Amino acid sequence: MFDLDAHLLHFDDDLIVVDKPAGLLSVPGQGADRQDCLLVRVQARFPEALSVHRLDGPTSGVILLARGAEMHRRLNRDFQARTIGKRYEAVVHGHVAADSGEIDLPLGKDAERRPREKVDTVHGRPALSRYTVLERRGAGDDALTRLALKPLTGRTHQLRVHLLAIGHPIVGDPLYGTPTSVDRFGRLHLHAVEIHLFHPRTRQPVAFSCPVPF
Repeated sequence: MFDLDAHLLHFDDDLIVVDKPAGLLSVPGQGADRQDCLLVRVQARFPEALSVHRLDGPTSGVILLARGAEMHRRLNRDFQARTIGKRYEAVVHGHVAADSGEIDLPLGKDAERRPREKVDTVHGRPALSRYTVLERRGAGDDALTRLALKPLTGRTHQLRVHLLAIGHPIVGDPLYGTPTSVDRFGRLHLHAVEIHLFHPRTRQPVAFSCPVPF
């Protein structure tokens, strides 16, 4: 059972910051069986809470919500201006060769395999991700790499598709990985570690983080 107090990282008169558990939707999905989500659960305590960005259901970590329409407008403006930054960690299959790098590949809908996204060099929207290797371990089929990740754009499934495209899918990915990986690792090993921004009212820099659970 989701205990908001156990996942609440910060709240004030203007915003709410939560450590979303893996497996919980950020906002309601399509269908009666997909209405339970972080937003609904937060609104049970903070009825004025509004969503300003999302994490994929299988992804855990820091997520930001606005309190009221004005803060929603201000935070949306800051996301559009890219003054809000996010940092992730992931564990991927294989040893990533370069210690750091960028993945600059446009992404679009995979119409034949919804809800998947794909690299689409013709119709896709620009997408840019940066990575830094934190650790390499194992060998052969057991080789794994832990990465720090920074998405410079906010496309759907961006980090998951970009890492798949360079041959290093995130372990435990139920959509882009293999059944063997899902069975072995149990969950998607992707976590939003930190978000930093200018507070929507004071315009002072603030940052919120939570530890990686894997």
